Amino acid sequence: MSDTPRISDQNKHVFFEDWGLTDYQEAWDRQESIFAKIVQHKVQNRDFLTPEPTSNYLIFTEHPHVYTLGKSGQADHLLLDQEGLGRKEAQFYKTNRGGDITYHGPGQLVGYPILDLDNFFTDIHLYLRTLEEAIIHTLAHYGVKGDRYPGYTGVWIDPDLPTARKICALGVRASRWVTMHGFALNVSTDLGYFGNIVPCGINDKDVTSLEREIGRPVELEEVKSVLKLQLSALFGMKLT
Repeated sequence: MSDTPRISDQNKHVFFEDWGLTDYQEAWDRQESIFAKIVQHKVQNRDFLTPEPTSNYLIFTEHPHVYTLGKSGQADHLLLDQEGLGRKEAQFYKTNRGGDITYHGPGQLVGYPILDLDNFFTDIHLYLRTLEEAIIHTLAHYGVKGDRYPGYTGVWIDPDLPTARKICALGVRASRWVTMHGFALNVSTDLGYFGNIVPCGINDKDVTSLEREIGRPVELEEVKSVLKLQLSALFGMKLT
């Protein structure tokens, strides 16, 4: 059993948006715009005795082939030069999230919760663990046992075995308790693209997908529905 405590059941209004297949830079810009408005709102709230509630968002998307490097990552964990990126029809971005390098592409469910944690709980560690818990519960729906790997973020399969493999990466940014970036769950992802990086800076572990683990195709829309329910339950969200 996982050890993340269940947080308050109180409903929190969260706007859900599905952006479909979206260019990474476009999605980043849209996130930054929403993020900045919420932070600005919080700053303005300091002048009011009865602050107006801030908004929260949960965004699902997919990206065309792209590699992204977090603030604590190493550029040499990308094993392709510009010519190689071109051959793979992939882009590369340095980002302001935490974590090292990872890959996004079609068949991967990317989630961007832009939440004011003052509306939920002001604990980044609990926030990350709760995202992981939602993924673990989603995998369990398909008969797959996800787990945590001590010392690392994300969700893993068989973390205690030599066959340990990562199925979901996490990388977040937070300012004034407002979050952005999020998680990337491999559903039917082309795992070959991970061979062009040192995924999350870990060079001795495999990467997997839900489709690979259960041995059959999985509809991304179905996984979205399951994961929305898990996130709603664990965060006490009321999605609109």
